[in-house]
Amino acid sequence: MAVAEFFADLVGADAPVAFRAYDGSRTGALDAPATVVVRSPRALRRLVTAPNELGVGRAYVSGELDLEGDIFSVLSLQERLEGLRVSPAQIAAALRILGPRGLTPLAPPPEEARLHGPRHSKARDAAAIAHHYDVSNAFYRTVLGPSMTYSCAVWTDTTPTLEAAQANKYELVCAKLGLEPGMRLLDIGCGWGGMLLHAAQHHEVRAVGVTLSRRQAELAAKRVAEAGLTDLVEVRCLDYRDIDDGPYDAISSIGMFEHVGWTQLAEYFMRCSALLAPGGRFLNHGISEPPWPRMSNPIARLVFELRQRFGRALAHDFFNRYVFPDGELHEVGLVVSAIQRAGLEVRHVESLREHYALTLRQWIRNLEDGWEHAVEEAGEARARVWRLYMAASALGFESDTIQIHQVLATNSVGGRSGMPLRPAFT
Repeated sequence: MAVAEFFADLVGADAPVAFRAYDGSRTGALDAPATVVVRSPRALRRLVTAPNELGVGRAYVSGELDLEGDIFSVLSLQERLEGLRVSPAQIAAALRILGPRGLTPLAPPPEEARLHGPRHSKARDAAAIAHHYDVSNAFYRTVLGPSMTYSCAVWTDTTPTLEAAQANKYELVCAKLGLEPGMRLLDIGCGWGGMLLHAAQHHEVRAVGVTLSRRQAELAAKRVAEAGLTDLVEVRCLDYRDIDDGPYDAISSIGMFEHVGWTQLAEYFMRCSALLAPGGRFLNHGISEPPWPRMSNPIARLVFELRQRFGRALAHDFFNRYVFPDGELHEVGLVVSAIQRAGLEVRHVESLREHYALTLRQWIRNLEDGWEHAVEEAGEARARVWRLYMAASALGFESDTIQIHQVLATNSVGGRSGMPLRPAFT
């Protein structure tokens, strides 16, 4: 069996892509929107020894497997790869192609995360954040654009640019928090300082931002200084569990929540509640997962309940090992309940699912347009990881297999929330 035929047989002859391999073989329609290129026998070894999306991911990251054409067409194969198992006949075919060493596993690419210590301990969380964010600030600027904003933008039918959409998002958060001059704002997971800069420049608040990423903190502080805002904004490289200088009039958490973890939800929201002044507002902006028990299968429902009880690794093996180590998603209803158990009153919930799909597609265009610079800054393997994960995420938001919500809560006192009867943002 030729190598291209082996791959086609593995994922199904009706796959909407073509295959081309190092042995000169090819299969699939000549006008297919994308081609999977098998550049090395090592790709086949990885697939046989890790026969699911992890094996494919490792081969792609290492350059042994490549994608030509429309990456979204290739990602239509994702459902076929999840839980894929190689049949005895296919293993025999692989051995005929590879020889007796064909079943010997290969070492994972060096980009694969290797974390140690208790899950969601401060040291392990810092290592997980460093794996994803301490890559290269220049690389992130290539992907994210000048705003350096690594979270869902807010679009309208007439929003002209990604920068304008990110400014829309920050202004929406400021409106929900009711920011006014002189207020004290805490931004948990401040990234490269986008929310801090917007809130200080447009609403004259006194802002403190915290991040576990050293490189983010350094650049955020530099951007604050360049904007002439050092009298209003402070950036700290700090774990949220070590913030001890409340109260704050408002707290924002934008795109950080995915790193908290199920076991830490109660502590996280209790910490936010304790840091919030009476009458203050808290906004949590985080990726979530849908309520999968839409299905009637009792086993599926049991699995869902167990996942909700003990947390769920973000997406699957590839995401957990290469993108967001220890990341977890939670259904928004559980998030709302956890916030209210911490003593806050939830006042508004908004889904931005379609907005994140649009944002991710813009990031992918930025990456592909600046591919050479991205590779120069972070290496080809890292650029490949980001291209694959962002495209898969865009499809996830478009198909409602991933969601994102902003949840606004208040530290109400004596039944008084401080919210207007009809807020302008509703």
